[in-house]
Amino acid sequence: MKYFNILAIMVLALFFASASCEEQKDSQKEENVETPIAQKPQAGTLPPVETQKANTNYTPAFEGQTRIAGVKTETPYEVTVLSSELSKPWAVTTLPDGRLAITEKAGNMRIATKEGSLSPKITGFPAVDDRNQGGLLDVAPAPDFETSRMLYFTFAEKTAQGSLTAVGKGKLSADETKIENFQTIFRAIPYFDNSMHFGSRIVFDKNGNIFVSTGERSDLKTRPNAQLLSTGHGKVIHITTEGKPVDGNPFINTEGALPEIYSYGHRNAQGLDIHPVTQELWLSEMGPRGGDEINLIKPGKNYGWPTITYGIEYSGQAISNGATQKEGLEQPVYYWDPVLSPSGMAFYSSNAIPEWQNNLFIGGLNSKHIARIVLKDNKVIGEERLLVGENQRFRDVGDGKDGALYAVTDEGRLYRIAKK
Repeated sequence: MKYFNILAIMVLALFFASASCEEQKDSQKEENVETPIAQKPQAGTLPPVETQKANTNYTPAFEGQTRIAGVKTETPYEVTVLSSELSKPWAVTTLPDGRLAITEKAGNMRIATKEGSLSPKITGFPAVDDRNQGGLLDVAPAPDFETSRMLYFTFAEKTAQGSLTAVGKGKLSADETKIENFQTIFRAIPYFDNSMHFGSRIVFDKNGNIFVSTGERSDLKTRPNAQLLSTGHGKVIHITTEGKPVDGNPFINTEGALPEIYSYGHRNAQGLDIHPVTQELWLSEMGPRGGDEINLIKPGKNYGWPTITYGIEYSGQAISNGATQKEGLEQPVYYWDPVLSPSGMAFYSSNAIPEWQNNLFIGGLNSKHIARIVLKDNKVIGEERLLVGENQRFRDVGDGKDGALYAVTDEGRLYRIAKK
């Protein structure tokens, strides 16, 4: 009997030792699972992606301000058309649950799943001027959207006086069929009767306040307004969720200036986002014929339009006698000639595709591609063209919660761009 007891103890000991070893192996396997590691920004080593002749012979203010060396994504990725059933979409923004809020110019919103299933049209908006470049424009969920269900919008407000860029907010109904109690909280005065250059994008800062970009309305009469602090044309606006100027705004105590203004001298800024690491505000804006820009936005700064520009009139004539630099006016971090026609943009915050982390992705309209911009120390060090063969006007690019980028096109497509 004693012999059998000893034998049983030895068998049990061997069993537990074996189980312990297997557990350690499993633990080691879990620890050894490779997770993507963000790479340091890699400077371009390929020829510049732009090969066409420039519209001007203007000289850049510094090396690397235009036609930077090209880069190429090495991580395999796949492009999926999730839907082709959108009607003139203008913005795509990720909601906290990973679904996508998408505006359509005519004045309604859709919600899309990550698989591309679209909700019916969501209504409840005021009348919009959806001629040409107007309509229901950008959308951004409130930081507390999960409890408040509040969404913020920019739109071209339609009135008997003309139109302007306005900011509004409303609550997404529980059944997700309408926006309730829509309220306009800011208007970029004055009104003007045309259908061009409204901007605009909207982003929340880390304090829960709002940045909004506006256009200068694309008319020789309104073009000078970009330089006037008494108008909302051609500006970046900084307001609270109630539409009030943020405390500390640069012109809040300047006589005759709109206290909501954060920066000025912009032409038609349709791209706006905050860097996920530095929390700095970046903007892309359309130039005329040549001279599209990326700008790093600082409070109170003048970004030059129309006093300086790297573009020319569509007729070929010089603007402001061909001036590209002037003391006291900011230089763009980067510019394109010929144009990208930059619209919406987003920083890629994930490390699913490591070489993309903190890169800037900008939708190109006339250029029909998405520009990948590699930044280091607030300088552009590489550029890549994505989705060139799709033949689509890319209106907006959004950063997903799932390590993917999402994009919408004027032709009605919703794209997902993700690691294979």
